[in-house]
Parts: sequence; structure tokens; C-alpha cells
Amino acid sequence: MQPDSALPDPAITPFAPATFWQQFRHASLQVNGTRLHYVTGGSGEPVLLLPGWPQSWYAWRYVMPLLVAAGRRVIAIDPRGMGDSAHPAEGYDMASVAQDIHQLIVAEGLGCVDVVGHDIGSWIGYALACDWPQDVKRLALFDAALPGITPPAPAGIPSAEANVKSWHFAFNRLDDLPEILLSGREKAFLNWLFAAKASRLWAIDSTDLDEYVRVNQLPGALRAALSYYRTAFSPQGLAANQQRATRQLTQPVLAGGAEQGVGDVLFTTLSRVAQRVEGQIFAATGHYIPEEAPSALVASLLQFYRQYPE
Repeated sequence: MQPDSALPDPAITPFAPATFWQQFRHASLQVNGTRLHYVTGGSGEPVLLLPGWPQSWYAWRYVMPLLVAAGRRVIAIDPRGMGDSAHPAEGYDMASVAQDIHQLIVAEGLGCVDVVGHDIGSWIGYALACDWPQDVKRLALFDAALPGITPPAPAGIPSAEANVKSWHFAFNRLDDLPEILLSGREKAFLNWLFAAKASRLWAIDSTDLDEYVRVNQLPGALRAALSYYRTAFSPQGLAANQQRATRQLTQPVLAGGAEQGVGDVLFTTLSRVAQRVEGQIFAATGHYIPEEAPSALVASLLQFYRQYPE
């Protein structure tokens, strides 16, 4: 895989809510014993967008208008415990979270739909494609490792670069300590996290940071976020994903990595568990591809959909 263009992305301008909300609207739906919030707009063939930690549907704010302009109906979902969805005490295993999305797909009458995930959204998208293959037409996943499937990092002291990318996997699994250290310090923490893991720092400005602080300070948000990590890396969570990996994905899969994120790790991982995988590396881009390189991401999706029009 060769990196795409390293030129600045022209879609990265200050987010304009007035223009955005002329195209999109908030909605919510009760599914699988919880309430999911989502933002939707456009018409045509639907595409589901799944964000990661510590974000929400808002991570797709640059991508969504570009997909609508390409003739797609867009549904950007806050999975359980994220954004403005409910923050239940339980249900953060991938089987439950995937069932949430499945029930939303059924309730909305979407049929077999394109699914796009980033970070934890990639975990969810993969589980959905495995557990409910009839729901997923084409699967696109960006900048993530898949617990239980991606090989663990070698033992020993990681490089400074690797440490910045992966330290939180161990930290977020700890009992109590993350809550002690992060509660009331969400803004300082998120500001550090985005600065450390983004390459195009202007893609997440002070207004965007405030929105992420807001959703991460909602009652139950921190507990829910940490529950994703504690559950995914538990013996049961790892075993569940390893069992999924015994069944090859038959849908076309796009695996995208940031040059300054996971690189080709996700492509290598998915090549072992899917029959048809395309890969792309986004040059001069950090972990937050939907915000740092939205035009390139959408171009990659549209090319992928043309390549696999089924």
C-alpha cells in the first residue's frame, strides 16, 4: 500500500453549524434496552458511520456533507455509552453493541447497508459484520487494532512513538484509577490526547474540543468509555473476537490506516479474517482520519464502492 497525497485537506475549515444543520437532523431510537442517538441527512443508498473513543457522531462532521453530496443518505450513530446516547451500566461487549446497531438497521428498514467505523467504531463494525452478516453490504474500517485478532505488541519497553499510540489500552482497563485521575479533568486530558495523536492539529479546534468535553462529562460517560476497554480486553472479550475470526468475512472490506497512526496494521489484520480486502494509508495524517483527512477518506470510500458495486 502506498500513502495517498500529503497535501492539506480542503474540507478542514472551521465547522459551520448553521450550514450543517440545514442538511442534517438529530434523532433517537430505543433499541435492545437502550436509547441510541444519531444524526442523519441526505437521500439515496444509506451508509452508517460509527465513531470511536473519546468521540461521538461529531467526529464525522466533515465526512457527512461530502457523502450527501455524493448522493448518499448518512446515519452517524452514537453507540451506547457514547455522545448523546444513553449510558447504561452494562452491555459494552461487542455482541451487545453490535446487536444495538442491528436493531437500529431493522427499525429504520435499511436492509443491507454500508458500514464505516473508526477506532472503537471499527471494533463495532467488525463485530456487526461477523454477527449479523446480512446487515453489512460493504465494510470500511479505519485506524484501529482489533482486540484478540491483531497480534499484541512485543514485550519490553515500547518506543516513544508506540507509547503515545497505545498507552491508553492498558490504562483504560485499570479498575478505579482512570476515574480518579480523569474525573473533572476531561478538558485537559482530551486536549493532550488530540495533540498527541493528531498530525493536522487544526482539524480539532477549541470549539470541537468543547463539544467532546461536553459529551465526556455527561453522567456515566467516563464509566461507559472505560467499559469498552475493560470488556474488549477481558478474557471473555478476547475469546469472543477470536471466535469471530474463525469465520471469514465475505463482504468487501476496506482497511484504512493513518501514516502516523496504525499504518498497515489493520490491513494486515483484516487480510487474515476477510476474503476481499483493500488497503490504504493516509499520508501525513494522525489517528483522527475522519477529521484530519475527510476528503481523502470519502474519495477512498467512493472508489471502494465503485470497485465493489454489489
